[in-house]
Amino acid sequence: MRIAFLTAPEGVEQVELTDPWQAAKNAGHDPVLVSTQSGEIQAFNHLDKADTFPVDEVVGEASADSFGALVLPGGVANPDFLRMDEKAVSFIQAFFEQGRPVAAICHAPWSLVEADVVRGRVLTSWPSLQTDIRNAGGTWVDEQVKICDHGNNKLVTSRKPDDLKAFCEAFLDVFAQEAA
Repeated sequence: MRIAFLTAPEGVEQVELTDPWQAAKNAGHDPVLVSTQSGEIQAFNHLDKADTFPVDEVVGEASADSFGALVLPGGVANPDFLRMDEKAVSFIQAFFEQGRPVAAICHAPWSLVEADVVRGRVLTSWPSLQTDIRNAGGTWVDEQVKICDHGNNKLVTSRKPDDLKAFCEAFLDVFAQEAA
């Protein structure tokens, strides 16, 4: 399965990109780095610059139709940049409209709030997002990982880097069910 990993040009939490990316590769999937600009993205370890990664596709030229699923890594700045980009928001919305599974960790649900796709859904995130999620019509829970099927697609969410193992296992299981 081709899996889109959507990030902004900077601000993604590196481990929230690299661990799910490697888990997807190890499971035989084809992860594709999609961003709002071509070139490279700058990852971070919390507030410190980390590594850079080459962009495979630009969101304005990429189509959700060519992917089986979407992963939204976190980082505080990453989803804030994404939610200000209309093409990124439309790209996210397309996965929900087409019933394709989506996985989001940490601060990434901010992008989901902007895409107006959390209404009626149950999800988790970094705790500071709970008011935003509730105000957008979602139900926030404090769980390591939450799989929600109250909608057109399955949504897998997780809270923080400490939950990455459970997050990766959950989204890989959901993606495998959807691919079957």
